[in-house]
Amino acid sequence: MKFSAASSAPVDVATDLLAIPVFDDGIPGSEAAKAADAKLGGLLAAAAADERFEGKAGQSLTLHTHGKLAARRVVLLGIGKAAAFDAADARHLAARAAKLAGASNSKSFALVAPTGRDDERFLQLYVEGALLGRYKFGRYQTAEDAKRPDPVEAFAVVTSAKSAEAFARAAKRAEIIASSVAKARDLINEPAGYMTPRRMEEEARALAKAHGLTIDVLGPEKCRELGMGMFLAVSQGSVEEPRFIHLVYKPAGTPKKKVALVGKGVTFDSGGLSLKPNEGMLDMKVDMSGSAAVISAIAAIAQVGSPYEVHAFTALTENMPSGSSYKLGDVLRSMAGKTVEINNTDAEGRLTLGDAITYALKQKPDEIFDFATLTGACVVALGPHTAGVMGNNEDLSKAWLAAAKSAGEDMWPLPLSPRLRDQLKSEIADMRNTGERWGGALTAGLFLKEFVGETPWVHVDIAGPASADKEFGYISKGGVGFAVSTMVEYLAPRG
Repeated sequence: MKFSAASSAPVDVATDLLAIPVFDDGIPGSEAAKAADAKLGGLLAAAAADERFEGKAGQSLTLHTHGKLAARRVVLLGIGKAAAFDAADARHLAARAAKLAGASNSKSFALVAPTGRDDERFLQLYVEGALLGRYKFGRYQTAEDAKRPDPVEAFAVVTSAKSAEAFARAAKRAEIIASSVAKARDLINEPAGYMTPRRMEEEARALAKAHGLTIDVLGPEKCRELGMGMFLAVSQGSVEEPRFIHLVYKPAGTPKKKVALVGKGVTFDSGGLSLKPNEGMLDMKVDMSGSAAVISAIAAIAQVGSPYEVHAFTALTENMPSGSSYKLGDVLRSMAGKTVEINNTDAEGRLTLGDAITYALKQKPDEIFDFATLTGACVVALGPHTAGVMGNNEDLSKAWLAAAKSAGEDMWPLPLSPRLRDQLKSEIADMRNTGERWGGALTAGLFLKEFVGETPWVHVDIAGPASADKEFGYISKGGVGFAVSTMVEYLAPRG
């Protein structure tokens, strides 16, 4: 898709579909909509009255212009209250326009940037939305409709911004980020029988080669030498060999700091001997979403550029039931030397992360982040669209949440109450791998905290937003690629 910025009046933009966003004050509050209505002889306002279009979020109204505008079609997109319009809304807006353009067989479409929302950051978000709104994972579909190519070839943002250079920068950054989010989605959406730990290794090696990253891959023997008892215990029930991946990006000059990103990489989670029911297992190919996110994000960072040295780690394995599976009551020795009593083999992600965090700390990072589809309890607490954020450093957590807000990804802080640590006490080991039912997301965070030490750390539980059960704006059904945008926002600041 080709991208451009148009500074002419919206009614003079030659395109197949012109999308005009309208806040909840309706057509009278939009200069672009009023101008289009005047050119159409009042037809737009009449149609809006007939269909009760008031600019509410989610509303849309489409008219063919019959040559009265430079655009073949005009569509009004309701976006609700002006004060509430944020980064996520900008992506959703452009995605809605892109989908309408595709559905109407348009080769080009243009989006009028809402007044005051056309700086470089918002321009980037519109391009990202236009790209991600067109994402499809159709590799295994054979119907003719699935094979039909997307007709859209060009997208323009109608903006009062004067700098062509600013738009070019925004579009380039947007393409890199959207491509990386799409890559994460592809990795997540592949069936678990295909996207095994060894296949993930191939994908990571390809990204490293394409973007100048260094990569080190550890097999089971090396992990055993390092004492990764928790990670290897999870893997021992599967015939698929585990892999531990370490990717590194280094800036040209002296890095300002070193940051570690750790992603949960359980490519399929059956629950092990604590077997999940059928419904609970159906989407467990998404349990490597944290891994997909950190691998894709570091590739994006390598392309955008960052003043920081960035390391991405993931311990990749399946969690399967078999005669060789780790068992309830087992005591595992972690790479850190801590012992863990197993009281639930379906709480395996924290075991793999504990060893991955210990390995990451050997690199002496200044900050460490982990991303995991870790607990259903976090979904109960925050719903399916919001990630829970925990940590041991308030300033780092605030900086991370600010990046998430700027990137348009929904995250919310959760506490790590020391009183809950008692739930993890074991009579025969240093701790158990799960606590009681109540506060399950927090006790999982406290478990990981045991391996972090004093290093500033943020834990992001993405169990809810990592996948979606239906399409919404720029979010596709299936894998979402959640947290990639925030990682790039935090680690590769503009300018």
